[in-house]
Amino acid sequence: MPFTNQTEEKQIERAVLVGLSCPSFNTDQDADERTMDELRALAETAGAEAVAMTLQRRPAPDARTFIGEGKAEEVKQLAEMNDASLILFDNELSPSQMSNLEELTGRTVLDRSALILDIFAQRARTGEGKLQVELAQYQYILPRLAGMGKAMSRLGGGIGTRGPGESKLESDRRHIRSRIDKLRRDLEQVRQVRSVQRRQRKKLPLVAIVGYTNAGKSTLLNTLTGAGIEANDRLFDTLDPTTRKKRISDTQEILLSDTVGFIRKLPHHLVSAFKATLEELAYADLLLHVVDVSDENWQI
Repeated sequence: MPFTNQTEEKQIERAVLVGLSCPSFNTDQDADERTMDELRALAETAGAEAVAMTLQRRPAPDARTFIGEGKAEEVKQLAEMNDASLILFDNELSPSQMSNLEELTGRTVLDRSALILDIFAQRARTGEGKLQVELAQYQYILPRLAGMGKAMSRLGGGIGTRGPGESKLESDRRHIRSRIDKLRRDLEQVRQVRSVQRRQRKKLPLVAIVGYTNAGKSTLLNTLTGAGIEANDRLFDTLDPTTRKKRISDTQEILLSDTVGFIRKLPHHLVSAFKATLEELAYADLLLHVVDVSDENWQI
């Protein structure tokens, strides 16, 4: 089963990180040193230890194994030497490529999208957050059903096993499409409630705090308003928006809202699923962009 919502004792899994760079890739698919470093941070956030990393460059991806059978054998040896049970790709894999790589390496293989979804499943706390994550997971799973037989039969926990769960998947496309429709209706109700709340507070200007994940948005909100929300040094610590009042003069109050962070190569279905949350940005009177200047690439 690719995902389960059950709370499990976190175990550190050892992971090999793999990326592929090709001239034909667009920026959403290509891997480089920066995105590989980000993949390492994502792995650590999900509860894995990155024990080895390899970045391959080739003219085009291999249709069967994405990285070619020779490279796949090299990755297998890396996993064996480092006692790694998990292989994480910085690129998006097809279901057949994922299955072939698992067969060749004897290890669990996940792509970047599945890893981010796993982190979101761990972080979702509110009803809205859980709805958004479940919708994103089903949208990820639906086009991959034909090639996910092995992945759906996995037992136990670990990274890539948090979410709807095997009992709900059943490889039944009609069932999953029905569930997606239901989740979309539920999120539309959330949007309507937000719209009412937004009209009620419109007399106060709204400042939305935006920026890269883990740049310090929650820390800033806590400092300015004493919100007291969790602000940990990890990616995607905040999924659900938090809004607090702030008096900026004797005659003026504003609303400050913390939002979910940005990340490179964010899967499009995640953006779609989090529309109800991201809508807050469209109605903000001011966007306050938080940048971590300790990042050597902060100007990019």
